[in-house]
Amino acid sequence: MIIQDNDPFTQPSFSLRNRLARAAWSVVWWWLFRPSPRLMHGWRRMLLKLFGAKLGDHVHVHSDVRIWAPWHLCIGNRVGVGSGVILYNMAPLVIGDGCVISQGAHLCAGSHDIDSSNFQLIARPITLQPDVWVCADAFIGLGVTIGEGCVVAARAVVVKSIHQPWTVWAGNPAQYRRDRKQGQKP
Repeated sequence: MIIQDNDPFTQPSFSLRNRLARAAWSVVWWWLFRPSPRLMHGWRRMLLKLFGAKLGDHVHVHSDVRIWAPWHLCIGNRVGVGSGVILYNMAPLVIGDGCVISQGAHLCAGSHDIDSSNFQLIARPITLQPDVWVCADAFIGLGVTIGEGCVVAARAVVVKSIHQPWTVWAGNPAQYRRDRKQGQKP
């Protein structure tokens, strides 16, 4: 997907097909997704699925959520994605059942290799296992997996995977704060 060893100042970083797909998605997002009323989750799910997203049941994605590539999006059942969230999913983004991503959170699956002469673009998948809560304004970096039942506190920055399930993480960089009681499933 990402063109390697190019000159990013004079050459594209993605294939023409990828750029055209993202352009089409931008038009659909701007004119059909973004202006849709708050309660039209079904409409937004349909638009995302038309662009290749894999979505479970009872998925609520707010209208102002920015999604870079719906075809890299896989969301489980009973998931809420709040207002102002950025899903910069240059690589696959998997969100497990029962997850909540609160307003303003940023899941960033793309960056640049700071050690390459051309700052080569890189992308790595992000995975949220079931029952994760990413609180308001938190940042999840590329290649990160968040373990089942974890809470990433407001404004936390997670750049390394969290494998300890049912724990709470806060700060920059995010650090373990405490265990969390395993919640009751509906």
